[in-house]
Amino acid sequence: MEERTWEKLVKGTCDGEPRALARLISRIESREPGWQRAMKALYPRTGKARILGITGSPGAGKSSLVNRLASGFVARGHRVGIIAVDPSSPFSGGALLGDRLRMHDVAATKNVFIRSMATRGSLGGLAQGTRDVARVLDAAGYDLVLIETVGVGQDETEIVKAADVVMVVCVPGQGDGVQALKAGIMEIADLFVVNKADRDGADQVVADIRGMLALAGGGARDFEMVFQTNALSGQGLDTLIDALAHRMKRLAESPDRASARAREEVLTLVEREITRRVRAYLAGGDRLGEVVERVRHRQCDPYTAAESLLADLSNVKALAHE
Repeated sequence: MEERTWEKLVKGTCDGEPRALARLISRIESREPGWQRAMKALYPRTGKARILGITGSPGAGKSSLVNRLASGFVARGHRVGIIAVDPSSPFSGGALLGDRLRMHDVAATKNVFIRSMATRGSLGGLAQGTRDVARVLDAAGYDLVLIETVGVGQDETEIVKAADVVMVVCVPGQGDGVQALKAGIMEIADLFVVNKADRDGADQVVADIRGMLALAGGGARDFEMVFQTNALSGQGLDTLIDALAHRMKRLAESPDRASARAREEVLTLVEREITRRVRAYLAGGDRLGEVVERVRHRQCDPYTAAESLLADLSNVKALAHE
């Protein structure tokens, strides 16, 4: 009975039924039994959507910008899926859903589907479930998926593993603009957007970004990577959408990033499955408890303890067949 339910939801999603899509996403995000079979069934229907990642510091206006971008792309004939990745509650594990509230303009728009998700404690703010939901939206016929990350700044580098194009949103008036762009953010961006460009200091932020790009060897393309917008008034939005469309088309024709993303996803899934199996195996016996007690009483250091457990596991064939 349960398998038929999954099959029905997968079929409904591929047929463009919003209710089936919403239910399927909820069950996959919750990792209900059968979610992997559903993803395997959907995979042949994917690969058409372009994925745009939007990250940047809190308060930069990312949600308002996504709201405008979605409207602009829909006006150009696209079907747009939006994944708003909100911070997880440390108590319930659920998302706070603040970003979705700020996207009211497109929430009821035809050809737009919005889904809020929790980071679920994932480093970098991007859970594997986010990639899965993007793939479900792809199978459902949404040819553009916007992923807005939580906006914690320098830790947001995981978005590059999921997106075709990464856009970093900056804003004037948040202190040293150059300092805010250190430690990984410069490397992941395909383009920068200085939002709230009507504020004092916007031109200086643009100059700072271009200066850092020049130091990194960007050359003439520095000026092609930095844009100014005002999400409230619409200033610069058409130019930005043109640039995004061009970059997504160009990158879609290059297999390098797609290959890197596929490799990273496979490795991530293998690592997480190995971790799950190891934890399950060790939890079922007394060996872990014995080692932990020895470490606690300073009879053994944790490094040697870990090595001894790994040595034990090297001969355990059950892990490969669980």
